[in-house]
Amino acid sequence: MKYGIVIFPSKKLQDIANSYRKRYDPHYALVPPHLTLKAAFEANEDQINDIIHELRKIAKQVKPFTLSVYKFSSFAPVNNVIYLKVDPVPELIQLHELMHNGVLEGKPEYAFVPHITIGQQMSNDEHSDVLGRLKMLDIKHEEQVDRFHILYQLENGSWTVYETFLLGEDED
Repeated sequence: MKYGIVIFPSKKLQDIANSYRKRYDPHYALVPPHLTLKAAFEANEDQINDIIHELRKIAKQVKPFTLSVYKFSSFAPVNNVIYLKVDPVPELIQLHELMHNGVLEGKPEYAFVPHITIGQQMSNDEHSDVLGRLKMLDIKHEEQVDRFHILYQLENGSWTVYETFLLGEDED
């Protein structure tokens, strides 16, 4: 089965992202706006139990943090993806790094650029036009992040939450 590990932003930020995604992101109906910590990977039932155990340990190591979105940007010319840029605070970097060690070992395909995708698979002209308009907008948003999620992909291609992990030490 295919899994991925993400942070879902608040409803307010998801609404902002979705106002663009419904028009510019063909994956709009498959997964809510998110920040990817670990890209899609395959795992069987035995492996996923080990991964869940590891994710619980990771969650305890990282404190809740402020997620800050401060501009629109793009991965062009590598690919025509437009996104909301997220400030790479130390806790977020640590979380990403921990997601690629131990039982989750694996080198990410791309360097980690924290972001929330709002448009992809666009033609060069459309990408240039949309990005040009968005760069003129002022976006500043901050919120607290205290959890991340492991998702799994359904047969229809959509993604759903498998388990949620709270950041920081347990209060018990």
